[in-house]
Amino acid sequence: MTINAVLLAVVIMLGLSLARVHVVLSLLIGALAGGLLAGLGITDTLEAFQEGIRNGAQIALSYALLGAFAVAIAHSGLPQSLAGAVIKRIDAGGTSGMIKYMLFAGLITMSCFSQNLIPIHIAFIPLLVPPLLLAFNRMQIDRRLIACLLTFGLVTTYMFIPYGFGDIYLNQIMLKNVGEAGIDIANISVVKAMAIPALGMLFGLLTAVFISYRKPRQYQQVAIDKEARDAALQSQRLEGDELSKTTAGAQSQSKMKTLVALAAIVTAFVVQLYTDSLLLGSMFGFGVFMATGVVKWREADTVFNDGIKLMAMIGFIMITAQGFAEVMKATGEIAPLIDGATHLFAGNKAIAALVMLGIGLVVTMGIGSSFSTIPIIAAIYVPLCISLGFSPLATVAIIGTAGALGDAGSPASDSTLGPTSGLNIDGQHDHIKDSVIPTFLHYNIPLLAFGWIAAMVL
Repeated sequence: MTINAVLLAVVIMLGLSLARVHVVLSLLIGALAGGLLAGLGITDTLEAFQEGIRNGAQIALSYALLGAFAVAIAHSGLPQSLAGAVIKRIDAGGTSGMIKYMLFAGLITMSCFSQNLIPIHIAFIPLLVPPLLLAFNRMQIDRRLIACLLTFGLVTTYMFIPYGFGDIYLNQIMLKNVGEAGIDIANISVVKAMAIPALGMLFGLLTAVFISYRKPRQYQQVAIDKEARDAALQSQRLEGDELSKTTAGAQSQSKMKTLVALAAIVTAFVVQLYTDSLLLGSMFGFGVFMATGVVKWREADTVFNDGIKLMAMIGFIMITAQGFAEVMKATGEIAPLIDGATHLFAGNKAIAALVMLGIGLVVTMGIGSSFSTIPIIAAIYVPLCISLGFSPLATVAIIGTAGALGDAGSPASDSTLGPTSGLNIDGQHDHIKDSVIPTFLHYNIPLLAFGWIAAMVL
């Protein structure tokens, strides 16, 4: 029996990651194993890997500018003020249950907005979350739950709401590829097609909040948590001091920073919307901060460097994932993986839908990007769905869900790397055990089940 190279590569990558081998090394070793098994040889495998890395250069630059933009927003004091307000309310003896659920709602809202309204993607997490860690610790909140909250907003938003990143995923990538593969997409509503799978994500979120991680969990209070908390409280006090002053200049300065931050966010959003470029959106947003003096010219290098440091590891992992994806494509064994699975169908729509979704899970887990999975599977899935009698709406639901499956729960996905970057600032949140496994269990399993239901009823 011949082992599929893509399947083996993904299994090796995941196995090494679970064994706490660094994700970059896991991706590299998995790519080498897959390439060699497919007969590419060392030279061709490395060439394909390096080609993927070159293709990922824009991703790295986009993440660097996202980091710079996010640090500029932090420079205006907005994230610290928000965290400080929460901590002050806790210190004042507010109802912990109410504060906790308001905090949960705020984190979900921010993660959703980062995909559709304020295009900073995951860059807000390492700025907003660390100042709140001491508050989480005091309320004994399980950080695995926070990872699930953030990942819910990062994934559900783009797979259901056709705006911002959702417009790119649903309209520009998925519908475009489905249309090119032979289905009339003129009257297809992506919101209707993806509504049931999105309910699966909601089911996973509610399970995490009210069942899996509702019990208190103890964390050590370490120096870095206290430093982040003190910085947030100091920012809140300074803002309050400014607003309490009677001079018009002090009040104007405080108001100006708020207006500039809002203007920068709107500018970044508009530029990203009209150019489909996170790179340009982040650059223009950062430019607003510099042009108005909120980020002074002499401070620009420091702020920019801090942004690069903030996102450097995530960007590097994403580049490596692009190399892994390129090797998987070069093996030529993604199509045989799908074709081999079709022999299991025997004309059975229920089994066909389940297998197609499962393959999407494997491919996305390996590549780490839903956006890269759709072009790979759409050209094969569309004719297959047509031959099996799936409706156009069901076909879109299958392909959209198959692409999103594996984004949550992949060691190389920004949807898990982002939460880890904020929650592990004090070394008490393991990427695999506390981000990857919890999000895999709470989102991929329900998404698989609800995606299958959508395929059967639409």
